[in-house]
Amino acid sequence: MPSCLLVFHTCMRVIENPIFPDFLDRRDPESHKGTYGHALLVAGSRGKMGAAVLAAWACLRSGAGLLTVHVPVCGVDIMQTAVPEAMVSIDDDNTHFTHLFTTEELSRYDAIAVGPGLGTDSQEALQALLMAAKGKAMVLDADALNMLARMDDGKALLKSHADGGVPTILTPHAKEFERLFGSCANDEERIQRQCDASREAGCVIVYKGHRTQTSGRQGEMYVNTTGNAGMATAGSGDVLTGVTLAIMCQNKDNQIDAEMCAALAVWIHGKSGDLAVQKQSECSLTAGDIVENLKYATMRK
Repeated sequence: MPSCLLVFHTCMRVIENPIFPDFLDRRDPESHKGTYGHALLVAGSRGKMGAAVLAAWACLRSGAGLLTVHVPVCGVDIMQTAVPEAMVSIDDDNTHFTHLFTTEELSRYDAIAVGPGLGTDSQEALQALLMAAKGKAMVLDADALNMLARMDDGKALLKSHADGGVPTILTPHAKEFERLFGSCANDEERIQRQCDASREAGCVIVYKGHRTQTSGRQGEMYVNTTGNAGMATAGSGDVLTGVTLAIMCQNKDNQIDAEMCAALAVWIHGKSGDLAVQKQSECSLTAGDIVENLKYATMRK
């Protein structure tokens, strides 16, 4: 059982041996790909398609039944060659995300992730997506967070999603958290601000770093125990986005709450990195190595 102690009025639960939901632990032999959800990944721009590829592979390796990746024209050949199992939705723009998604278009998807390699020139399209996706499980990462921080109504949009019954998961690193919620003098202040932000906006926040910390809507905090210093490498966060999207997508029947979806994704991501460094040095670890070891990290022994 996870340990629990009160620190700064927050319940800190240390995640050591998470319970795997049925869709990861064992699968019904009568199931089909639709049973495990249809995920939408909005990612990539000219020069940053690698982030989209890593997130897409991580999503598929973590069990999503179907994956559609929305990319600009310049990324179509890259995505369909690098990830043949993924379907591709093609933006009208050659270099970045501009499409104004409608609620009807999004109705076919069980979960949505936005951000890896996106660039910051898509604020109008992101705002339209957030408004159209009310009630959808969502993961916002990387440049989606940077654009959200610029929006006057960004926090109101997050709250509207929470009011729709499905929280958004945010996955910021330290600088992205600061842009969204302001700078903090120390870890104690940052932890309290993270918990307050989760409560006020009704979102789940994954603060990435050593012992990644996930805050829930009731002010609880989940502290991760997997992972290593080799995972501080380009693309590692994109892999986490893909893992989180896959778990949210498969959780369409709400076997576990969004907080535990996020905490489980963080644990699996870190476990995959730990498995990788059993066979190589930390300094040699790449995001691709993390993806490759997801097929073992998602096994429940």
